[in-house]
Amino acid sequence: MPSIEHIDPRHAALLVIDMQRDFLHPDGYAARTGMDIGPLRTAIEPVRALLAAARTAGLVIVHTREGHLPDLSDCPPYKLTRSCNAGAQIGSPGPMGRLLVRGEHGHDFIDELRPLPGEIVIDKPGYSAFEHTPLAQVLTTRAVDTLILCGITTEVCVSSTLRTAIDRGYRCITVADACASADAALHQAALQMIGVEGGIFGEVTSTDRICNLLQT
Repeated sequence: MPSIEHIDPRHAALLVIDMQRDFLHPDGYAARTGMDIGPLRTAIEPVRALLAAARTAGLVIVHTREGHLPDLSDCPPYKLTRSCNAGAQIGSPGPMGRLLVRGEHGHDFIDELRPLPGEIVIDKPGYSAFEHTPLAQVLTTRAVDTLILCGITTEVCVSSTLRTAIDRGYRCITVADACASADAALHQAALQMIGVEGGIFGEVTSTDRICNLLQT
């Protein structure tokens, strides 16, 4: 495995996972389930720093959004049931439109982290950014072999995407302080699992470290 001391910008992508109003705004889906979004919002500034460094270095930048078609035809029944049990049914009306539905105000990115023209947006119906999306093709056509992962939540969508990427052969670097969870224990556990068996799920580093590497 290449050392964390080196990242080749020609073959690396920054993957920004689900920095959406539905997860980060007080009127969004996560808050309506009773989740404390304060810890989730701690990832905003580190992600903003990563985006600035990645843009300057010329990395491929991919933003993902979790959400479903307006008719919910891509929402598995069990996922819909879970959302009901959590008190925020997918597709139900909320202050920012229907919860976790594509095209609604809540489904879109927070203002602080909006993609720039030319950056890639992947809409996904599940937790992994690879499932039922064109992400693999997007990365292959751009000769990407290294993924820098950040976003929310550490133990769900970041972890699901990471595990799929590892199985597909990508070198993966998870940026610990640019990921977040509403539960600090789950955040730490998800990060600790990456490093078992000599780094079975890749490498873990910090925003400062990635930014410094990309500037050299």
